Amino acid sequence: MPDALHELQSAMRQFAQERDWEQFHSPKNLAMALSIEAGELMEHFQWLTETQSRNLSDEHKAQVGTEIADVLLYLLRLCDVLQIDPADAARGKLLINAKKYPVELAKGRSDKYSHLHESRTAGEDPA
Repeated sequence: MPDALHELQSAMRQFAQERDWEQFHSPKNLAMALSIEAGELMEHFQWLTETQSRNLSDEHKAQVGTEIADVLLYLLRLCDVLQIDPADAARGKLLINAKKYPVELAKGRSDKYSHLHESRTAGEDPA
């Protein structure tokens, strides 16, 4: 695991231990907390246009950064409790996605992988 992630994960573990919160950090509770924090992140973008979402004020960007931190910290804590290396898991998922979304079929398209492959077998132009 990259050093920065490892350091954050260790800091979260220590934070929980110092407060005797490990008893509350079941995978179920952590997954729920992660989902809630992801919802709070989405709230910042809920009614924005695409353009507005790409041009946040510095203050709004700082608020979004705080929510991103919450999501990351809960994710790292969940990985710690389940003994999953998040960097290894992400690398593995990138390999899976590369097979599901080959460049020659997916470039410039937002279709789900199953549709990309259906288009190919139906003779549809993948571009």
